[in-house]
Amino acid sequence: MEEFATLPDLASRALGGGVVHADDEFFAAADHLVLPAPPVFAPRTFDHKGQVYDGWETRRRREPGSDAAVVRLGAPGVIRGVDIDTAFFTGNFPPHAAVDGLAVDGYPTPAELLAAEWTPLVPRSPLAGDSRNLFAVASTRRFTHVRLTIFPDGGVARLRVHGTAVPDPRLLPEIFDVAALAHGARITGCSNMFYGHPENMLMPGLAQHMGDGWETSRRRDDANDWVTVRLAAPAELALADLDTTHFKGNAPGWATLRGSDDGREWFDILPRVALRPDTPHRFPVNPGRTATHVRLDIFPDGGMARLRLHGRPALGFLGEQFRRHTEGES
Repeated sequence: MEEFATLPDLASRALGGGVVHADDEFFAAADHLVLPAPPVFAPRTFDHKGQVYDGWETRRRREPGSDAAVVRLGAPGVIRGVDIDTAFFTGNFPPHAAVDGLAVDGYPTPAELLAAEWTPLVPRSPLAGDSRNLFAVASTRRFTHVRLTIFPDGGVARLRVHGTAVPDPRLLPEIFDVAALAHGARITGCSNMFYGHPENMLMPGLAQHMGDGWETSRRRDDANDWVTVRLAAPAELALADLDTTHFKGNAPGWATLRGSDDGREWFDILPRVALRPDTPHRFPVNPGRTATHVRLDIFPDGGMARLRLHGRPALGFLGEQFRRHTEGES
């Protein structure tokens, strides 16, 4: 598996991604491309257009050409790789595909997007059916949209666009959630993710169910579980939100938060506090130091739905990051 596939999916509907144009979606809607859940398939399930597929499927072409779908990224950022997943498409997958990127301000119409000058990210490349097709991307530029082109037609279940979010600092308030994945925060380490990935804690919105959070297996020793987060920007933290919503018989008993400005030495942000099941916990904090990383320890184990860390970012950090990736600097 390519290393980039562990990065967040910037196109995911869970982050606000959406399909804004598709040339053709006769058999199955292109909106399926950005759904966060893995694709599913029920054989011999037919509607008035044929077998039902959990993906985007175009009609059979009878003339030369290609089909394309344009996706607005839920979190604009630097794209490290794409996954063109043809799961369950066997005799009807496209033999080739290409991916292009675009960076625009505001909210362009589909016509404006189609007329724009796109940047090639993945050249026309062969695809395998019923498979994840992974392609690394070398560009360091920030993109807001991607275009998937399939040659000549067929079906794709999901399009994953893996990378790192780079927010536009002009669109952020002075104090915001610097642990949000959509703002560029990243998971950098974790003791255990048996039932749920810690990245779920950094997603927007309220957790929908117990599977939409971080959950560890049951510990049978005297240690505890933990996760580390690289913040979207160095920040002075003011409020911590530890949300155990949906975790009732498996919430942690206690938790602590520590910060670091180098990822190695840690200082206290929130001393050990008791947690209640199925409860959003909000704590004012004032560590008196700027943090670049935060470590959440839970005792002894259990599940956390969301982690929010509101703070004031270091002056100029996000602006410089935005400038570098807008200009394509490495």
